[in-house]
Amino acid sequence: MTTSSNKTPCVQRVLVLGPDSAEILPAVKEAGLSVVTEDPEAIITYGGDGLLLGSERDWPGIPKLPLRKSRRGKKCEPSRAALVLEKLACGELARTKCSKIRAEALGQSRVSLNDIMVHNANPTSGVRYRVWVDDREFGDEIVGDGVVVATPFGSSGYYRSITGGIFRIGLGLAFNNSTEQMDHIVLPESSVIRVRITRGPAMVASDNHPNTIPLERDDEVVIRRDQGHTIILGLAH
Repeated sequence: MTTSSNKTPCVQRVLVLGPDSAEILPAVKEAGLSVVTEDPEAIITYGGDGLLLGSERDWPGIPKLPLRKSRRGKKCEPSRAALVLEKLACGELARTKCSKIRAEALGQSRVSLNDIMVHNANPTSGVRYRVWVDDREFGDEIVGDGVVVATPFGSSGYYRSITGGIFRIGLGLAFNNSTEQMDHIVLPESSVIRVRITRGPAMVASDNHPNTIPLERDDEVVIRRDQGHTIILGLAH
């Protein structure tokens, strides 16, 4: 679930991330913000969606202010960045609380802001698997490229490319290139999804995490809502 509030504490100490972050440091300092490397009150990501996802993985729970360096080739306007940074310092940015999801498999876990994918490891061979939602089997054995479980925040990404739609509440379950027509569904956020591989190889991927979890026949993945949240500042709705 994603919730919003207009009550954001004033910020003084910020960590600025991004390979081109030097471009906005003058505006950060002009806004009266102190640039730090430890114990930040907020994290500014100057780049794209991947940088935001990585910052939440490395610095979970600390509010994030994403400033896009480019979108379809257009750079972030300096005037807009300066205005947003001034609002950050004064506590005037909207505060959005975004839910996350967790996958557990083979003693490993992954936490995602966007989505968890159970995907075929060999691009020339589909994976066979079975799916249970709250211990009730969903259909029969499925053949395809795998499944995507998305949060509302992540539903505008890979989930939308498969389903053509987004959602605001719950967990989205999408089937990727299945050989038979499978209905994509939005589940209650309390749902627990279990995937068992019946023919691999497959893997678990989480956002842009560099390491996947390899899966073989009879391996299982359990996906559910994580207890933590991501706080995003200044998010447009």
